[in-house]
Amino acid sequence: MQNAQWEKTSHSVSDPLFRGSRVHPAVSNGATMDIDRIIEKAGGADEIAALAGVGLEAVRKWRQSRMVPTKHWPALLRVPGIALQDLTADLTAPQTPQEQERETDVSNPCPPGANAALVLADGTVLWGRGFGAHTEGAVGELCFSTGMTGYQETLTDPSFAGQIVTFTFPHIGNVGTNADDNEAPKMAALGAVVKEDITAPASWRSNEPLAAWLKQHGRAGISGVDTRAITRTLRDSGPQTAILAFPENGRIDTDSLLNRGRQWPGLEGMDLAKEVTQPKRVWTEGVWETTRPARTENRRRVVAMDYGAKDNILRCLVTAGCDVTVLPATATAEEILELKPEGVFLSNGPGDPAATGTYAVPAIRTVLDANVPVFGICLGHQLLAQALGGKTYKLERGHRGANQPVKDVETGRVEITSQNHGFAVDEKSLPADVKVTHVSLFDGSNEGIASTTKDAFSVQYHPEASPGPSDSFYLFERFVAVMDRRAKAGA
Repeated sequence: MQNAQWEKTSHSVSDPLFRGSRVHPAVSNGATMDIDRIIEKAGGADEIAALAGVGLEAVRKWRQSRMVPTKHWPALLRVPGIALQDLTADLTAPQTPQEQERETDVSNPCPPGANAALVLADGTVLWGRGFGAHTEGAVGELCFSTGMTGYQETLTDPSFAGQIVTFTFPHIGNVGTNADDNEAPKMAALGAVVKEDITAPASWRSNEPLAAWLKQHGRAGISGVDTRAITRTLRDSGPQTAILAFPENGRIDTDSLLNRGRQWPGLEGMDLAKEVTQPKRVWTEGVWETTRPARTENRRRVVAMDYGAKDNILRCLVTAGCDVTVLPATATAEEILELKPEGVFLSNGPGDPAATGTYAVPAIRTVLDANVPVFGICLGHQLLAQALGGKTYKLERGHRGANQPVKDVETGRVEITSQNHGFAVDEKSLPADVKVTHVSLFDGSNEGIASTTKDAFSVQYHPEASPGPSDSFYLFERFVAVMDRRAKAGA
């Protein structure tokens, strides 16, 4: 009964009143053109992208936000039939007469029972109940994760930097938090979006409730919204720029939040590895002995490049038989090779691999030229692909969650994997001496590669799990087996 009352009073996304809650929707009133007509007038998405000197992902964001950034107006004004009023109209009037009738005064206080809001760049406003730390507005890419467990591991995964995570599983926070489940020293995600109010922890492992843990990390969450509807939006339209506000004074200016959200450039072209990487360190902790005993003999020297490494990756390397030295993302090839590694590991991480690759790829190429075995995961997979001559691109939707099926091309075996990525390797760009080893059974995108001339391989998914199934731990053992073989041969 309490939950039903909250759904009714918080104006959730399933509420008809909420569905019409938009801030300055796009225009199509006869006198001016909406964004779709502007793109059509310019000759289509490809033509307008070339005209403005941007990628297709930028054009997608224009459609999403219903506006063209002002810096591109001069280029578009050269197109016959496009006038200045067409480029400014999207911010001045409602989309339809029906939406105009439903347009609300966004400067008014929150609806009864609500004290937080999630504002999407398309103008949608989701009212809800805030928890954790107060914030005037954290802006990032809104995505969803399908994992039924491991919300703490998800929120501390550095790969989620720059993102606000919507959890599709309704019961988030029910087992509290504890120090063992952190994947990095601090929370990486910008915020959490959940359906149900956070309940008291019900686990003997809990040291702190989720709301208190979020407050400690300076992050906010919002509950009481229809996460299924958000997920459908993200599924159908791709990741959305959003801003999560939970102000201490309770006053939320959705106009201001919308403008801030629309000014955010998006993850494409953004290097976040430098923001989440840690200083040089030696890692000695393995996975819990009750789950997998560690190899103690003939251990191999490994340098792990930290582009945003999850702790459980480092644990898996140790358990598989590696003595691990972790170097920051910006470490040079000279600094790597100075440690005389028998293998180099390339970690996961956030942001655009093309941006991180400007400094990471030259170092990786030098390591490959030195004939050192290389194993990469997630962002490390994408960077290895670039170092071998391939390219990457931004996925329309991305893969996030602990139930992603991946096929091993050589064996036909299907692994259920844990994933978190918004970019992928373009298989068509791979040179002849790089083979595809794994593919996604969801959308056919690349999930693994291997060099046919060097001891180098990588996967897009997370074999270390945490959270997620452990079907793919064998990849760590494969990496160690390569180093064992070379040591035996005296390489």
